[in-house]
Amino acid sequence: MNSKILSIGLLTAGLVINSCQNQQTPSIYESGCTNPVIWADVPDLSMIRNGEYYYMTSTTMHLNPGVPVMRSKDLANWEIVSYCYDTLGTMNETTLENGKNTYGRGSWASCIRKVGKKFFVSTFDQVTNKTYFFLTDSIETGKWERHEFSPSLHDHTVFFEDDGHVYMINGNGRLSIKEIKPDFSGVKPESEKVLIEDGGLPAGGKEKMMLNAEGSQIFKINGKYYLFNIVWPQGGMRTVVCHRADNIFGPYEGKVLLKDQGVAQGGLVDTPDGRWFAYLFGDRGAVGRIPYLVPVEWKDGWPILGVNGKVPDTLALPVNKSLIPGIVDSDDFNTDKIKLVWQWNHNPVNELWSLSERQGFLRLKTGRIDSIFTQSRNMLTQRTFGPKCFGSVCLDVTNLKDGDVAGLALLAGQFGYIGVKKDGDKNFITVVDNQPVDSLKGVQHEVESTAVDANTIYLKADCYFKDRADTANFFYSVDGIEWKQLGGKLQMVYRLDHFMGQRFALFNYSTKEEGGYADFDWFKISE
Repeated sequence: MNSKILSIGLLTAGLVINSCQNQQTPSIYESGCTNPVIWADVPDLSMIRNGEYYYMTSTTMHLNPGVPVMRSKDLANWEIVSYCYDTLGTMNETTLENGKNTYGRGSWASCIRKVGKKFFVSTFDQVTNKTYFFLTDSIETGKWERHEFSPSLHDHTVFFEDDGHVYMINGNGRLSIKEIKPDFSGVKPESEKVLIEDGGLPAGGKEKMMLNAEGSQIFKINGKYYLFNIVWPQGGMRTVVCHRADNIFGPYEGKVLLKDQGVAQGGLVDTPDGRWFAYLFGDRGAVGRIPYLVPVEWKDGWPILGVNGKVPDTLALPVNKSLIPGIVDSDDFNTDKIKLVWQWNHNPVNELWSLSERQGFLRLKTGRIDSIFTQSRNMLTQRTFGPKCFGSVCLDVTNLKDGDVAGLALLAGQFGYIGVKKDGDKNFITVVDNQPVDSLKGVQHEVESTAVDANTIYLKADCYFKDRADTANFFYSVDGIEWKQLGGKLQMVYRLDHFMGQRFALFNYSTKEEGGYADFDWFKISE
């Protein structure tokens, strides 16, 4: 059967497509593209194709700017091209005030769609308790128009019907549909209806589920509606369940599409030549939740995922090259804007950082006293990545004040950092971490410290994620040539109190008096 797409309708919450669903052969999977497609923390992905480009959004958590939009021409190589917002709220949790924070919460699973010439991205936030819509005519160059309403609708999917109605589907186990007002100001009163009483039934039902049917994503293909969800059976692994119907309101019939592979939560995307892939993610330890692509065949109106039920190691796509510079990147701080690979930990205090006060340097200033690293503000972060990576900085600490600590961290629920600590008029290189028990109590430990007689310090961290080793080492240098290890090996752990993969972080905080500053000359990242 000819695999050419005959017609493409609205790229909406149901990628509305009429196509010849081809039967692919095993040879289609023999290529240089490898799984995972992105070996970095890009969870809860949502994806569309718009002409020759694919666009993907992902979970933000407590980071700002939020909801990264990534672009690709080949599904294998991606770059961050936009964010939907700078900040969502200004309460204590988002500004790290009064001992509050929003680690493990924030903006989760977004949904990207396109209707006509306009792009739509929706998300939700547990701290503000709101649901958000962001609209733009151009992802790369346009501004995002913002709409918001309460309550926060968890892990939703949006569908723009041909008749102009807009629907949202979400739930946990019990999946419901509600209609959204045309101006995106809220849910239409009395519009909510139950679609599926027990979304995990195809995988054994709610009594056997550790996680029951969430992360909804809906698509309309060849006149049928396909609703994807993730379930997690007790004693099993993340599993893909799909329900289909001839009407968006049902009735739906369900089927398990992929199990025992540890990857799930996502949906479908097609290529210009008529092939189909499922985009999903898998838990991979401290590096985070990372994206996989799974080839799809169509049989009897159902998408069949995988090769003989397995996630293949290679795909019929171009070779996926380094994540540098599209997803992570080095930075010499010679521009007047923060690169898109960076996100602030919580809301930044814009008066306390600068790229212009000293040309070619990122300046981080202290504005208050903090007792623990994770409550310090203006921490600039970007992803680590696998199977191994290295991050290093050149740091001028001339203007630190007594009690200031500035340096390079590996940020997560179980963190570690190497930094320069100012004690009186002396500089000490220090390695600090928080052990599993004490970290939950807000306690951190100095592992090792050594005095240095220099104001320009080089710091480095390496990360090793292969086979879930999840280990890191810290190094320092006073000349950028000879490096010395300090503090031993850090065991990195993925924990739900932060709910994200380990990130490189540049920081400066004060433990005694405010007003000091650290100047970062550059950050370098490599494989």
